[in-house]
Amino acid sequence: MGTDFIKDVVVVGGCGRAGLPLGLSFATMGSSVVLYDLDPAAVDLVNSSVMPFLERDAEEALNSVRASEALVATTDMASIADAKNVIVVVGTPVDEHLNPDPKAVTDAVSVLGPHLRDGQLIVLRSTVFPGVTRMIEGLVADLGVDVDVAFCPERIAEGAAMRELRELPQIVASRTEQGNRRAAELFGTLTESIIYLEPEEAELAKLFTNTWRYIKFASANQFYMIANDYGLDFERIRSALTHDYPRAAGLPRAGFAAGPCLFKDTMQLAAFNNNNFSLGHAAMMINEGLPLYVVSRLSAQHDLGSMTVGILGMAFKGGSDDTRSSLSYKIKRILGFEAKDVLTTDPYVTSDPTLLPLGEVIERSDLIIIGTPHHEYASLTIDKPVADVWNILSAGVQV
Repeated sequence: MGTDFIKDVVVVGGCGRAGLPLGLSFATMGSSVVLYDLDPAAVDLVNSSVMPFLERDAEEALNSVRASEALVATTDMASIADAKNVIVVVGTPVDEHLNPDPKAVTDAVSVLGPHLRDGQLIVLRSTVFPGVTRMIEGLVADLGVDVDVAFCPERIAEGAAMRELRELPQIVASRTEQGNRRAAELFGTLTESIIYLEPEEAELAKLFTNTWRYIKFASANQFYMIANDYGLDFERIRSALTHDYPRAAGLPRAGFAAGPCLFKDTMQLAAFNNNNFSLGHAAMMINEGLPLYVVSRLSAQHDLGSMTVGILGMAFKGGSDDTRSSLSYKIKRILGFEAKDVLTTDPYVTSDPTLLPLGEVIERSDLIIIGTPHHEYASLTIDKPVADVWNILSAGVQV
């Protein structure tokens, strides 16, 4: 096994929302880290000690590890050969037909092939279609390199990564005892709690986790629609039934369940099970149908064609600047056909040049929709009709 590696860890996709917090965490715990990324703008920001996105406690950590030179970002793929541990933060995507592409990860690792060396550990980190870990094992064997392969799924919530990487148990899954030992040693620098599974078990564990959350949100959203259709307040009902009652404690509030993982992973699980997953498909129909439900209810109560509608919040969840798969944009598209005009705002998102200041959107709009439950909106008092599925406003004229 090679022992002349000059770096401890290289993270492939290292300047993204999953890779960067992971690299920062390893670096703050004493590892020498390289972040390999295809995005030169993100690489330049990281090397300038600037976070490319919002992540709590990450900016301070980035300043520290850059000052100590424990972490560096690069677009040079050759840097992969320098590190003992190669962590690949590339997941399985779902196409426009809701079909997963299992080859996406193997194609990515194939590109890395010329830079892989004997003695390395390859860790797959993002969600993969069940069986992809075995495919990677076969791929590296065909490449003729003596490396260990492990699947160690990312388990953190965006925005809480720096804390949860240290607090949450880490699942480790390798086909070999040596692979398990090496992966456990690597992640043992971050957390003391290691859970061992077989690779296929770990792949399903990751999909089950995100799908379970998606189904819980769908249950709440279906309950919300039932209560709302009968003129009843779902949040008032939810608060009552969950109060000091542990068997109902897991029932979330209603809201637009979105983001880059939950819907995608639910569809991956359905595809894996030959599309025999009626519960997952029902959850998708409920969660993805909530924007149309809200607009349809508003259309029944108001002449939307003569109204300007303002959407407060365009990120996929509160406190985030991430717009990936945000249902606020689905609401905007629907209103594009229904309303006279649509105005949008968000206190965190910087990637959308059409966003307007909050005050302007509220002033110019005849009707408001809360798209994202940013805490900045909780104290607002709005003297015009408001659709607040999240029920976060302290005051307002609900519709």
